[in-house]
Amino acid sequence: MPAPSTTVEIGFDLSALGGPFFILDDAVQGVLDNTTYTLGGSVFVDVTSRVVSVNTNRGKSRQLDKFTAGQANIVFNNQDRAFDPLNTSSPYYGQIIPKRTTRVTTSGSAVFYGVIDDWNLEYDISGRSTAGAVISDGFTLLAQQVLTAHTATSQLSGARINAVLDRSTVDWSATFRDIDAGQTTLQADVVTDSTNALGYLQLVNQSEPGKLFIGKNGYVTFRDRVDAPTSSNLVTFADDGTGIKFTGVDIVYGSELLYNFIQIERANGGTATASDSDSQNSYGVVALVQEGLLMNTDSDAASLASFLLSKYAEPEYRFDSLTVALEDLSTANQNSVLGLEIGDIVRIKFTPNSTGSQIDKYASIIRIDHDMIPMSHRVTFGFETLDYASLVLDDSVFGILDDAYLGF
Repeated sequence: MPAPSTTVEIGFDLSALGGPFFILDDAVQGVLDNTTYTLGGSVFVDVTSRVVSVNTNRGKSRQLDKFTAGQANIVFNNQDRAFDPLNTSSPYYGQIIPKRTTRVTTSGSAVFYGVIDDWNLEYDISGRSTAGAVISDGFTLLAQQVLTAHTATSQLSGARINAVLDRSTVDWSATFRDIDAGQTTLQADVVTDSTNALGYLQLVNQSEPGKLFIGKNGYVTFRDRVDAPTSSNLVTFADDGTGIKFTGVDIVYGSELLYNFIQIERANGGTATASDSDSQNSYGVVALVQEGLLMNTDSDAASLASFLLSKYAEPEYRFDSLTVALEDLSTANQNSVLGLEIGDIVRIKFTPNSTGSQIDKYASIIRIDHDMIPMSHRVTFGFETLDYASLVLDDSVFGILDDAYLGF
């Protein structure tokens, strides 16, 4: 199979490009509700024909890390200086500036949505010249915004995230949100003046705890802690012909996620601790301390401490990452891979060197990277495994009694 088709578009100012504009009563350009011919403003212009390569990275490396701003690097052929802001004969003259919105799609599925931070022009004396666009997603914008002093309302974590996004100094479009309700009730804490908006949102997420990230479609996305896995209709990756084949896999077994003493410090409240003496006797004391969390009661803090201890008291044998070559897959499998998003659950089946018993695990996606060049499109997923998952009633895998956690 060939690599799927990728499209790169940049939001340019239509008036500076001279159209195409809506023309009243015109049979083609006067059709109401069309998106090709508009009255003006910014429109996405397809620049795919000039693309040399695309690289995108979104997510985080480890379970307890915070999700950071996603990044994309797109390299364009610039032989004709089309992407040189000083070239007055460029078809994009006046448009090659920072903060232009850019989106990348493959076979109609979103891959990345963000704004350009920098243009890097490389001119070779041979005449082979390129222009590189460095792009960041919406977390970069949130990291540059601050909150004015106010006292929050006691509310669920999802409502708190929406309240922050609604504040005048943030003013994040309601259209570009996908926010779960949340399970943790947060206290009516006092937010000091000039508090960093992204930092505060990440504290809210940590207090849940859930997943807060910018989706591949550019939406601020929040998944609360009961975004429960289900085993039906999961994408399966396998090396035995029973799932989507992969080209590489990394496995980690160690102490990077080993914590046998948990301390949760609640803002304006008490401190909860939980410890595992057996783990401490085997591995020594390894502490995880989380400070200033916003849950409303000390009981919630104690529940979180117990939950984290149960999850991290023993070393974890886990799939760290897996890489798929889309050009090696059927169209249906390509679409299945492209449809995956951070937080989705997959199944991984792997027998190293075709020796011994098969490793068969479920995992939640925490990172998605794309590397695209002509004729090749590689997707790499990073994971947290689900050896310790919330119980889901009636599910054939996650609903087995005494084999999953009831949550808190």
